[in-house]
Amino acid sequence: MKPLKKLVLVSAPWPLFNRPSIQLGTLKAYLRSRFADLQVDAHHVYLQVAEAIGYQDYLMISERTWIAETIYGALLYPERFDRIKTLFLRQTAKKPRLKEIGFEALLSRVKNVSKSYIQSIDWQEYRIAGFSISLCQLTASLYFIKQIKTWSPDLFIVVGGSTFAGSAAQNLFTMFPEIDAVVNGEGERPLSRLVDCLLASDDRRKIPAIPGIITHESLTKETSSSFSQMATLAKLPFPDFDDYFDLLKSFDPRKTFFPTLPIEISRGCWWRPPREAGKSKRCAFCNLNLQWNGYRSKKTKQVVSEIDHLTQKHGTLSVAFTDNLLPLKGSKDIFNHLSKLGKDFEFFGEIRATATRVDLAAMKKAGMREVQIGIEALSSRLLKKLKKGTTTIQNIEIMKHCEMLGIVNSSNLIFYFPSSDREDVAATLRNLEFVLPYRPLKSVPFWLGLGSPVWLDPKAFGLKAVFNHRNYAAIFPPHVFKAMLFIIQGYRGDLVRQRKLWQPVKKKLEQWEKTYALLHNNPWHEPILSFRDGRNFMIIRQKRLQKDPMLHRLEGPSRAIYLFCRNHQAIKTIIDRFPTIAADKIESFLRMMVDKKLMFAEKNRYLSLAVPAAPENRLDL
Repeated sequence: MKPLKKLVLVSAPWPLFNRPSIQLGTLKAYLRSRFADLQVDAHHVYLQVAEAIGYQDYLMISERTWIAETIYGALLYPERFDRIKTLFLRQTAKKPRLKEIGFEALLSRVKNVSKSYIQSIDWQEYRIAGFSISLCQLTASLYFIKQIKTWSPDLFIVVGGSTFAGSAAQNLFTMFPEIDAVVNGEGERPLSRLVDCLLASDDRRKIPAIPGIITHESLTKETSSSFSQMATLAKLPFPDFDDYFDLLKSFDPRKTFFPTLPIEISRGCWWRPPREAGKSKRCAFCNLNLQWNGYRSKKTKQVVSEIDHLTQKHGTLSVAFTDNLLPLKGSKDIFNHLSKLGKDFEFFGEIRATATRVDLAAMKKAGMREVQIGIEALSSRLLKKLKKGTTTIQNIEIMKHCEMLGIVNSSNLIFYFPSSDREDVAATLRNLEFVLPYRPLKSVPFWLGLGSPVWLDPKAFGLKAVFNHRNYAAIFPPHVFKAMLFIIQGYRGDLVRQRKLWQPVKKKLEQWEKTYALLHNNPWHEPILSFRDGRNFMIIRQKRLQKDPMLHRLEGPSRAIYLFCRNHQAIKTIIDRFPTIAADKIESFLRMMVDKKLMFAEKNRYLSLAVPAAPENRLDL
């Protein structure tokens, strides 16, 4: 067997094609910093597939997990073609373009480019192949692993990523003997130890137990939950995305584009405490961050230098932060420094609803164009069931601030959450009336994630049983389906009732989306609910469909109270702030504003809903 000289990292379809893999880029840079003589190649196979089948078709497939998994599922198990095609047709019922292409044609195109890729590589040159496997990449990765192993039987195959975190590695080696090891958690330290061992000896039988590496021999309950992660992210080198950009440059000029750079500020979730801290307060539906223990973030200087260097090197200004949640502390400082670089960035990031107006303003100034906020619900009662640790008024406030600052808010509203009831739906419908001036939320059906609090304690959420999602039974043979634990789980509970229960909210969201688009169908894109300030008076303007706008004038103290509540305020705070005005008059004014949908109230807290009409004034308020 050849000594270790070359290592390959592979990312199979179907991640977003327009950005390099943060996993591959980070691991390559780290391994190269540790082993100067080791050649590390990063293969962004998904980009090759996207170029071959067309970017728009690729995007449509990658947007739906079950569509994505059927493609390579049929290549992996051709004997199951009919069952897998039936699943594909069911999932593409509202995707006319994919139905028009046809399942067989898609399969042929994908198979051809996949075969060309496999045959173009001399796999005998490599000693280790590492596969990063997350959502939508399972069947594709397994297909490539099986095919590559036939070309190079001695190739040591390592898999990692969120798909195989923790208990998901159960029975993996028995069902897929082509896989030699699983990285549990982040890969830098475990892979480095593995490389160390293979540099010392090319006999895999002499590989000792490595923390964070699971093999068939070492798989126990203890090893499947143990990590070997870095104490700090300070020593991480800048990600190496050269392979991705070299591949892109090799395409026909008509198929090139300006990619988005993935940037990692932190790992883990600061809302979720370390495992040893006891009962988790994490969101009930969330199964992210299972591959990390605790929360770590980079320092401001490191983040700013990384973004400055990579955008300059690759000639692109679009950046997507891969953090599941941008840091609570430090974000404002990071974005203040980024705004001083003199670059017209376009940022995307995921944030918590507790981010302040000042934080958002700093993000906007630096170039934040779009955020995904952990809103999930517009009922505080439901938010408590979701264990979000936030309230409806906080959610509405940050929606307002995004509208005010011109930041695209691409957040979700979860439907069908187990144990949600009529009261939750009624509250949602009531509160929706107050957010209609803002960018609509997207409806997302609840799905049960392996390792999430709902999955760990299903009875607490009214579920009778949990099991692998039935769609996996269409893709995988029965013996595999029964033996494996898949990342998407099914359950027996009150789903039929939930779908009926949430139907009015679903219709309301569809109406909201249409109305918002129509009211913004003008060259100025004016806010739907806005105000102009006249120093001692203000005029509030409510746009309406097929009607003239409704105008409201607030003078003197009324104007002052309305402006004071631009962030939500408790009634006691408002009364104390305006001692010369009788409390009953303040309360009467606030009730009137709520009745007119100009303010929102929750548990004696009040929030003004109108945003400044003049864009130049929005950063100051």
